[in-house]
Amino acid sequence: MTLVKKSSSTNNANHAQGGSLRKGLNRIATATINRRGFLIRAGVTAGAGLMARHLPFNVIEPAAAAEPVNTVGPANTELKHTVCSHCSVGCSVDAIVHNGVWVRQETAFDSPLNMGAHCAKGASVREHGHGEHRLRYPMKLVNGKYQRISWDQALNEVGDKLLQLRQQAGPDSIFWIGSSKHNNEQAYLMRKFVSMWGSNNTDHQARICHSTTVAGVAQTYGYGAMTNSFNDLHNSKAVLFIGSNPSEAHPISMLHFLHAKELGAKMIVVDPRFTRTARFAHHYVRIRPGTDIAFVWGLLWHIFENGWEDKEFIAARTYGMEEVRREVAKWTPQKVSDVTGVPEAAVRQAAEMLAKNRPSSVVWCMGITQHHVGTANVRSLSILQLALGNIGTAGGGANIYRGHDNVQGATDVGPNPDSLPGYYGLAEGAWKHFAKVWGVDYEWLLSRYGSKELMEKPGTTVSRWFDGVLEKNDYVDQPSNFRAVVYWGHAPNSQTRLPDMKAAMQKLDMLVVIDPYPTMTAAMHGRKDGVYLLPATTQFETQGSCTASNRSIQWRERVIQPLFECKTDHEIMYLFAKKFGFADELCRNIKVVNNEPVIEDILREINRSCWTIGYTGCSPERLKLHMHNKHTFNPTTLRAEHGPCKGDYYGLPWPCWGTPEMKHPGTPILYDLSKPISEGGLPFRANWGVEYKGESLLAADGSTNMDSEIDTGYPEFDHIFLKRLGWWAELTPEEQAAAEGKNWKTDLSGGIIRVAIKHGCAPYGNARARCHVWNFPDPVPVHREPLMSPRRDLVKQYPTYDDKAAFWRLPTLYKSVQAKDFSQDYPLIMTSGRLVEYEGGGDETRSNPWLAELQQAMFVEISPQDAMQIGVQTKEFVWVETPSGARLKVHAMVTPRVPQGTVWMPYHFGGWWMGEDLRKNYPDGAAPIVLGEAANTGWTYGYDAVTMMQETKVSLCRVVRV
Repeated sequence: MTLVKKSSSTNNANHAQGGSLRKGLNRIATATINRRGFLIRAGVTAGAGLMARHLPFNVIEPAAAAEPVNTVGPANTELKHTVCSHCSVGCSVDAIVHNGVWVRQETAFDSPLNMGAHCAKGASVREHGHGEHRLRYPMKLVNGKYQRISWDQALNEVGDKLLQLRQQAGPDSIFWIGSSKHNNEQAYLMRKFVSMWGSNNTDHQARICHSTTVAGVAQTYGYGAMTNSFNDLHNSKAVLFIGSNPSEAHPISMLHFLHAKELGAKMIVVDPRFTRTARFAHHYVRIRPGTDIAFVWGLLWHIFENGWEDKEFIAARTYGMEEVRREVAKWTPQKVSDVTGVPEAAVRQAAEMLAKNRPSSVVWCMGITQHHVGTANVRSLSILQLALGNIGTAGGGANIYRGHDNVQGATDVGPNPDSLPGYYGLAEGAWKHFAKVWGVDYEWLLSRYGSKELMEKPGTTVSRWFDGVLEKNDYVDQPSNFRAVVYWGHAPNSQTRLPDMKAAMQKLDMLVVIDPYPTMTAAMHGRKDGVYLLPATTQFETQGSCTASNRSIQWRERVIQPLFECKTDHEIMYLFAKKFGFADELCRNIKVVNNEPVIEDILREINRSCWTIGYTGCSPERLKLHMHNKHTFNPTTLRAEHGPCKGDYYGLPWPCWGTPEMKHPGTPILYDLSKPISEGGLPFRANWGVEYKGESLLAADGSTNMDSEIDTGYPEFDHIFLKRLGWWAELTPEEQAAAEGKNWKTDLSGGIIRVAIKHGCAPYGNARARCHVWNFPDPVPVHREPLMSPRRDLVKQYPTYDDKAAFWRLPTLYKSVQAKDFSQDYPLIMTSGRLVEYEGGGDETRSNPWLAELQQAMFVEISPQDAMQIGVQTKEFVWVETPSGARLKVHAMVTPRVPQGTVWMPYHFGGWWMGEDLRKNYPDGAAPIVLGEAANTGWTYGYDAVTMMQETKVSLCRVVRV
């Protein structure tokens, strides 16, 4: 299919649009139609969604021909409630299914999250269910061509090879790449599956988008998640967007902020590029990439200098702020301007707007996280909000927008290399907890691993799996290099250093791709054999829960049955488990129907196990009730005002404490002392002991939740603490038996949690937030120059970390990379980001004709000054060349959005390889409509010093004419 841009001429525009569109509108005008019907037919529902939410009910009542609720026409026509499968705002979609065919979608005006609005991606999700470019049956690469095979052949050949490699090289010789597109139940089952295979070598998309957020925020406040919600921005008086472009990356979230702006909220945008979000800003700050910590300390310099900090909050609820003050004192306005490129007046203005318009919120995304100092970046912003007293309050918060529909949930309960579901870690106690939940013997689980040491050692990360193939085994901290890799719902072009990845793919014994779409993996590997493509379903062909950025959990109904020969991910897991011999253990507490584990049973197992983060009160029944009563929830507070969910917060945002029978309403704002724990309040988590170097880590007297019977800081609850308080007798005899020797996280009865909340206490204690994190490389964040810095004078002042020998099982370089000066040959700073039309690696969205028409070519944004020096104009091809030796052939887009000396590229493209079109390498008919160079083909080395997050926001390049 060839796509071209519509002509801008009047005649052509009239012909293209005035024909069908005008005729359609004329037909509508002559018919009797209500407002809702008009909006649906005219395709303008997205823009009208927010307004329609507040219209009188008689204005948007159902059309006369419609029948109530789930019967929207003939008896064989159904309405199915689902959720958009792109970014994690959590937009509801109403799917109309006729005779098993998804015929159309309607806007969900009743959703408190999207209120009837959709972006371009959400408005076209039906195409992903019925997409023509999907994998339709299992395929095998034979002499460079993909051939159709049966499922039995695929399962046997892939299974036999994996078992052979396990026997030869051990269970750690396979790397399992999970998915942030899996629902919670599939993500959980995959971590369980890989654990029973006997390895921690599993990971997913969150590693390369928000692992630094999870680590940085969790080690500051207690939980690694967004503290407030998109909707809560209605209460903000000022919002700082830094490293975040929600107008393109999370479009519907902007409706909530624009509502706040209409009420008077101030908007600050900090970004190297003038984005679509920046156009709304009261104050735009252009910053040099890689200098975020220096900028944030510049803000705090002015805040401390003028006494704008919240002294009472700091004294009662934080630890280590004095050490922050000492570091901030070094960042005088002159120094901040020199390092960041931001004038002193602009820094002061931003600080004053935040300080004098409270509560103020901070929103960040991958512009903050994807750096080799990403965790430190996150912590600096977390500390900024503590200094201003903006945590635990409506309109404040650290609001982190996640980029995939279930990346939050997959992180919470899914395939992480350093933890079991619920962030339980890998210590023996965590394994014994899950052994009991799973109904298997701990010794059997241990026997599945190469050793106890490997069982308790974090695995390799998805950002570095290819180094686990290419690195000499002497330097790999496990018995064998990787011999096979399973890509299970993940795009390779979302990772950096693609030439190294391609070399690793060619060295593997076997490469397996399990996905609804073949992804760029199918085309880039350069192999002749040893590649298998297994067709999974989309999320519209299954059911289950997914977790939005704000921690709300929503239930998707199955819209259509699996198409072609596609199988659900959890069925494929079960079939492989049968092949490997542990299907009975995998589903001991889970009913299996026609080889498909029952999703509701998997969620109930999550409910019985993940006490740490409160995934225990969100039963399938409660989540389904929420989805069918969305209209009862307030679009600002997210609380149900009437109906069967009255008092609950929409989606039971975790932690939803205790058992489902406790009916905890969910926690809309983390660390909010103004509510009782039973009503969604919380203090900071006591996760680091009660003192450090003689200084108390518990909250000050009086800093407790409403109705708390303990009026001071207190540690986390366990059987000993409960007995000392005299509350042990309040457990039932059955609860006492289960809770003996346990703490709140491992008491399977939930009794410890129930009694703690009954007395108004948080099960996890009441502590201070940590500004000083002694277990991190930099206990207080410090500025470190990017590895590929053009400012060699600053590299000497602010060097990076020392190289590490064994970090997540691999050697990792820092100073040795930074030592080489590439800036003379590669004079341009390179950065990257998202487009509104596409998402992630782009395979699904670039296969959607409605989206493909909107953005048909990969490009690089370059300033007019740089374009003039190179002699290039918009739409001409250029080569973007990087220090890695990669060359990307892309269109030039000359624009003042980027400053002189900086270029920007979107990262959703794939299917070209350094100028070569790889369409011929895809299975017939499965290549996306739009192909282009992957930005990450050219991206250079760099990894966060805590989480192994990849560096994708600052490097160097040069641009030359083709």
